[in-house]
Amino acid sequence: MSSDKKQIYIVDDDESVCRALKCLLMTYGFKVRTFLSAEKFFNAVPNSVHGSLILDIHMPGLDGWKALKMIIKSGSNRPVIIISADRNSDMIKQVLKTGAVGYFQKPINDQDLVDLINKTYYKEINNGKR
Repeated sequence: MSSDKKQIYIVDDDESVCRALKCLLMTYGFKVRTFLSAEKFFNAVPNSVHGSLILDIHMPGLDGWKALKMIIKSGSNRPVIIISADRNSDMIKQVLKTGAVGYFQKPINDQDLVDLINKTYYKEINNGKR
């Protein structure tokens, strides 16, 4: 594949989830970096760097809610997809209302995740609106 692979960042405190999602997305040709905390992600990846973010909602320290709000408040166009084991429909609505482009319950449907990444990726590159 060419050097213009789509960059995906995965933030989840569960290392096995990071590994599984990384393997999955790499098979679809994505370039993937994983982080075990939102703090590590923010320290390593400036807002100006393009890429979609898959973010777990429940993590110690800076959780997914706070991280999502920080990203939105910063004015970033980075697409954020929230993942969680929660099955709370009110939370799903709140996540989408807050500004995430999608929400997936674990276990995640592989094709649905890849389709959403492909659908939203170029909006971020072209400074599209959420």
